[in-house]
Amino acid sequence: MISDESDRFNPRDPKPVDAGKPSKSAKRREARKLATQALYQWHMAQHSLNEIEAQFRVDNDFSDIDGAYFREILHGVPAKKTEIDNALKPCLELALEELDPVELSVLRLSAWELLVRVDVPYRVVINEGIELAKVFGATDGHKFVNGVLDKLAPVLREAEVKAHKR
Repeated sequence: MISDESDRFNPRDPKPVDAGKPSKSAKRREARKLATQALYQWHMAQHSLNEIEAQFRVDNDFSDIDGAYFREILHGVPAKKTEIDNALKPCLELALEELDPVELSVLRLSAWELLVRVDVPYRVVINEGIELAKVFGATDGHKFVNGVLDKLAPVLREAEVKAHKR
């Protein structure tokens, strides 16, 4: 049996080279946060994606953010907007136009990840969507987002969801 001691911090050992640097998942989480805000801005103001991206890069420190992922989301969601919205509609009791714009931005980002980024497990996509809704959405918006994504995941990731339930 392997002892837990090997996983504990030892103050006598030198720190790893990347100590204090955020993990890949933390950088992606930050990219999703900024992308949610950028998609909201795109939805509300209808500015060009390049203009929004440039503004976000000037206004934010990208040293701890996966900038490539931010860009991929920001340009990927609008490119697949029709497909995303068509996938979301059967999972909603309201029309897309009636949704809170923040929650719509979170749902579109999450739906895009389910559609395009099969390397990101569906449960991670759902959890990240819930967390984004907690940060940016209305008080119980995360519950709404959770319900929609729980309906959407089996449609867009049928094999993965079935395999997980076994």
